[in-house]
Amino acid sequence: MADLPDGGAHGAHARDDDDPESPGRSFFSRLFRRDSAEDSEPAQPSGGHGVGPVRDLMVNLRNLREMRVEDVGVPRPEIVAIPDDASLADVVEAFKSSTLSRLPVYGETLDQPLGLVHLKDLALVYGFGTAADGFDLASLIRPLLYAPPSMPIGVLLQKMQAQRIHMALIIDEYGGVDGLVTIEDLLEQVVGDIADEHDEIEGALWTEEEPEIYLVQARMDLDDFEAVARTRLADGERAEDVDTVGGLVIRLAGRVPARGEVVRDPQGHAFEVVDGDARRIKRLRVRLVPPAAEAAE
Repeated sequence: MADLPDGGAHGAHARDDDDPESPGRSFFSRLFRRDSAEDSEPAQPSGGHGVGPVRDLMVNLRNLREMRVEDVGVPRPEIVAIPDDASLADVVEAFKSSTLSRLPVYGETLDQPLGLVHLKDLALVYGFGTAADGFDLASLIRPLLYAPPSMPIGVLLQKMQAQRIHMALIIDEYGGVDGLVTIEDLLEQVVGDIADEHDEIEGALWTEEEPEIYLVQARMDLDDFEAVARTRLADGERAEDVDTVGGLVIRLAGRVPARGEVVRDPQGHAFEVVDGDARRIKRLRVRLVPPAAEAAE
């Protein structure tokens, strides 16, 4: 069972923040104070350019203190982790199939985390033709951080920066693992999506997998998809309130549905969330009711 780290260092940071002249104040603390000061100042008219991006940046900086780690973390069912008795082949396959660079390591269950293993460490020790004899996963395990769901993401980002640990497990009130968050997840709340060379590049807005079954980018214009599918998915007030396929699904569900969840509209069309997070839908699988069946109903 994982123990949450004590609050000693956390308390020291808080005291530094209280003193505006403290040399220990962090970069993010200065940003927070600057953000608060600018919030209290009246807006200044300007004929220049770039005001919008600056305003957006300040809004994103506020995410650091207003958003919690539970808002951005990967939920427990989607965590890719490896047991401490995994073989070299198992670890290599886990990295290959997930395309991740860091994976948590656990004992008997995920609620007994031991740390993380970095792909670079694995490659340096056991890669480049090195024999797999005497594989010792324990020697590769690095520490990771633990955070309660309610921790502001700015606080966790400071801890990651100070301790140079870029992964944290979200621990619930009973000591169980509730989710996982990386430094990339946190930074994306400030600078937007960060795509690396291993991320899948979004291709066409839609593809037809089978007759009446479409894989659709959630940002696709609703009118355009209705034209492709030759069917009407929204009408009346709903048509006026949403512009994209993802917006329609959120309107139908009354919230942002989770990955794997299926939402149906009044006609029976099914919208399965293929990719997304707690804040938005990215891709959907749309299964349309065949015209004959829809007419029969």
